[in-house]
Amino acid sequence: MTVCPEELKLIALDKDDIAVVSAHVQDARVRVGEILWQPKDRRFVMALNRFDWMTAVDAQPEAKADYRRCRTALRFERVLDCKCRGVDPSNKNAELNLLAVEFAEQDSPSGSVTLTFSGGGIIRLDVECLEAELTDLGEVFAADLCPDHFTSGSAVA
Repeated sequence: MTVCPEELKLIALDKDDIAVVSAHVQDARVRVGEILWQPKDRRFVMALNRFDWMTAVDAQPEAKADYRRCRTALRFERVLDCKCRGVDPSNKNAELNLLAVEFAEQDSPSGSVTLTFSGGGIIRLDVECLEAELTDLGEVFAADLCPDHFTSGSAVA
């Protein structure tokens, strides 16, 4: 296990903030069993292995890139409802690939957060207001490949 020297911690309270969070979690791997909806606490938490895009972008072209994934938690507070489509909650070992996180305001400040996964899976959170936190948990893993959205195949690292 390697520890990430520059751990990421982001708070999202508006559409611009969640766009930054979305950029950092693009291509994160998520195990269905590590998605937790706590209706009583109005909280949604997801553990994920996010691809470290900052390290990949900073890699020197002539050197072999040091691709890595960071163990990370994504948490939403003030969640009123959680719905999913194309995600089987009973298959705890299924792996999902997170593509984007978006917020659509409906009746300010409330709205919906949409987590979009490759293969058509979607989780929608109806929120009282946007209150999210992305926090690296310290553990870092090597990734063999950099995700590539421009090839005909699906590269998962």
